[in-house]
Amino acid sequence: MSEPSQQAKPGTGRTQLLLIAAVFFGPLLVAAWLYYGGTALQPEGRANHGALLEPIINIADAAPGSALHAANEGHWLLIYMHEGECAQPCEYGLYSLRQMRLMLGREMDRVTRVFLHGDSPPDTVDTAVEHAGLITLQDEQLTQALADKKPAELAAGGYYLVDPLGNLVMYFHPELEPGEVVDDIKRLLKLSRIG
Repeated sequence: MSEPSQQAKPGTGRTQLLLIAAVFFGPLLVAAWLYYGGTALQPEGRANHGALLEPIINIADAAPGSALHAANEGHWLLIYMHEGECAQPCEYGLYSLRQMRLMLGREMDRVTRVFLHGDSPPDTVDTAVEHAGLITLQDEQLTQALADKKPAELAAGGYYLVDPLGNLVMYFHPELEPGEVVDDIKRLLKLSRIG
């Protein structure tokens, strides 16, 4: 008995070649279409949560007699400014300041926390226990320099970021979530070779 001969069906080789070509070139064509023409699927640009303060000023120039200069020993400074009595919003601001630094993880040693208060100083016992390492200052000249630099449409108080060279870099609205502030700071620390 002889086995039936196996003959290829007409066009099978061509179909296989087209399938192999589609598997190889298909993703390239889809990627090119998405990149050049599919704007609906392109990601949105990254945006800062805080406001970049331009032109950048140096704190030493804006407030030459400030005690802040002693705190700025090669560290980034995250300043929380609150001029009134330190009631619940102020306490939450200090708590957020502490959490922001902790959320930086390995980078937290690069950042020093500063509380710039008005005429009502915070409870020093509470500050020492709850906020160890926090530098507290009452500095009219620095307060005025920060208030003048902040865009007028932004809320009073809030958080300011100063680089290790003493340049005022960013302002963060007091209502921002700590995670949003940390995102911006992490991005800056990653790009910075100082501090």
